[in-house]
Amino acid sequence: MIANSTNRTEEYTRLFHGRGNHYGAWNFLTVDSIGAVLYAAFYAASEEEKTLVAMLSELAAGGSWQAFVLQRRYLQGAPSELLFGELPQEQIGVEDGLKYRLNFLANQNIGLFPDMKNGRRFVRENARGKKVLNLFSYTCAFSVAAVAGGAESVVNVDMSKSALTTGRENHRINEFDGKRSQYLPYNILKSWSRIRKAGPYEMIIIDPPSFQKGSFAATKDYEKIIRRLGELAAEKCTVLSALNSPELGTAFIKTLFKENAPEFAFVKRLDNMESFPSDDDERSLKNLIFQKGEV
Repeated sequence: MIANSTNRTEEYTRLFHGRGNHYGAWNFLTVDSIGAVLYAAFYAASEEEKTLVAMLSELAAGGSWQAFVLQRRYLQGAPSELLFGELPQEQIGVEDGLKYRLNFLANQNIGLFPDMKNGRRFVRENARGKKVLNLFSYTCAFSVAAVAGGAESVVNVDMSKSALTTGRENHRINEFDGKRSQYLPYNILKSWSRIRKAGPYEMIIIDPPSFQKGSFAATKDYEKIIRRLGELAAEKCTVLSALNSPELGTAFIKTLFKENAPEFAFVKRLDNMESFPSDDDERSLKNLIFQKGEV
């Protein structure tokens, strides 16, 4: 981790990733460098917590970070605490030159999922001239990547109005044309007619939570999304189908497409970031690409 922190830039960077069980007993810990902020998350209580917090505080103080924030995900509400310094007035994460508005202290998730970097790169590299549908858009990071890549338009759909408000802000701080993006605060599973209106789409991004109480469970609801692709997609359409559930592997998604949208051919699985090592790729983030029609 200390080696990874040398020669750091403003880029949002994972310094240590224990969640993939690559480092054995350290699977409860992640550490990120986010601009001027060192950010650590504990996913379980540990006898080593006090020692680790002291070490990370010392690292932050000696490493030119302005602040050190610790989140205890294992506690109710996943509280975050500023343990060193002061947060920048503007809390921003930078990825591949694009800016994203973050909130280090208020929410369980700060506003950007760094493990999805290669997914956003794929969208940016393949969105030019396309109408893009971004389902479960959260703070619209995929939309930012798509617009940066020259997308004709992007429709972002998410139940959270506050997340979509942050999404609008993400486009504003990157000085993008606001007319190229729409923000729909809908329950996706109940809003297909509204979503269809701006279609058909030449790129569709499906990035749902594995489970969100009362609104989505991948085991039973992901299939409902795939069934609708035929009425949403243009004659030629690229789909990025994502899932971050340890219990559901690539075969789960491939089977859903084969049974419910056979016109979409499997192309490839995107590599995960090297800074997110995992002892079992099937339990890590899955980003699968499917294609309808020739590219």
